[in-house]
Amino acid sequence: MNQAKLPLIVLLGPTAVGKTALSVELAASLNAEIISGDSMQFYRWLDIGTAKIRPPEMLTSNGQLITHHLIDICNPDEPYSAADFQQDAARLIAEIHQRGRLPLLVGGTGLYIQALCDGFQLNEAAPADEKLRQELRQAYQSLGAAEMHRQLAQVDAVAAAKIAPQDEKRLLRALEVWQLTGRPISAQGRAAKSPYELLLLGLTRERAELYQRIEQRVDVMLTAGLLQETARLLAAGLNPELKPLQGLGYRQAIWYLQGLLSRPEMVRLIKRDTRRFAKRQLTWWRREERIHWFNLSEQSPEKALEAMLRLAQERFALR
Repeated sequence: MNQAKLPLIVLLGPTAVGKTALSVELAASLNAEIISGDSMQFYRWLDIGTAKIRPPEMLTSNGQLITHHLIDICNPDEPYSAADFQQDAARLIAEIHQRGRLPLLVGGTGLYIQALCDGFQLNEAAPADEKLRQELRQAYQSLGAAEMHRQLAQVDAVAAAKIAPQDEKRLLRALEVWQLTGRPISAQGRAAKSPYELLLLGLTRERAELYQRIEQRVDVMLTAGLLQETARLLAAGLNPELKPLQGLGYRQAIWYLQGLLSRPEMVRLIKRDTRRFAKRQLTWWRREERIHWFNLSEQSPEKALEAMLRLAQERFALR
C-alpha cells in the first residue's frame, strides 16, 4: 500500500440494491465511519422520498451505533454541489483517519463519488441559476430532447457524447454550466492518479429482482407518507422547482398534488423513472474497472460481507 495516500473504502451500487443494511455491518467490522455519497440525503426534511437512513438503521445487528456523516447538512433551498461534497468529504476522510478509524463512503451518486475518488477538477462548482434552469427546462419541453442535445454538441461535443438526449438533468446542467461560465462541463477532469488508496466495492442484483425491490420500495414510501412529506415541503414555502424537489418521487408527487396526474399515473411514473435511474447508475459504474462486484442475487449479504472484509484486509494489511 502507498503510505502517502489515505485509504478509502467505497461501497456503491444502484438504488434499492441493499447498500444501507450491508454498509453498517461492514463499517462495524472495519472500525469505520460512514460518509454518505447520496446527493439527496444531504438535504434536511427530505426523508421518505430519499429513503434516508433512520437512526435505528444506523445500528448493527448487535446494537453498535455506526457514525454517519453528510446527512441532513443543508436546507433544500441551499445549493450543495459535487465540488462542495468533494471538499467536505476530503476533510472528513482526514479527520476519520486522525481518530484511528477507516472512512467508508456509501452511495450511488456517480459524479459525486468519482469526483472525490479521482480528484476531479470541477466546473460543477459553477453557481446554479434558477431562472436560467427554468428557461432550459421549458426549452427542453418545447424544442425536444434531440434539439437540446444538438445544442450541447455544438458547444461541448465531449459531454454530448457521454450524455443521452433523454437524460434531462445532466443535459440541462451541461448547458447551464456553459452559459454561466463559458467553459464546457467536460473540462472537469480526473487527476492523473487518485488522491486515495482506494478499494471500490459494488453491489448489484439481477435486473428483474432489482426492479421488484424498487417497486416495493416505492409502495413503502407512499404508505409511509411521501405525499404528506411533499405537501409539508410545499406548505413551508419551498419552490417546487428547487433541485431537491425535482428529485425522484418528489417531482411526481408534486405533479399529483397540483392535479396534473392521477394517483395511479403518479405511482407508475415514480416506479418507471426509478427503474431508469437505477439502469443509468449501473451504466455509469460498469465502465469502472477497479470495482469488485458482488451480485446479491447470487450470494447472501453475509457471504458478500465476508469477501469484502478479506479484500480490505489484503489491501490495507488490516488485522
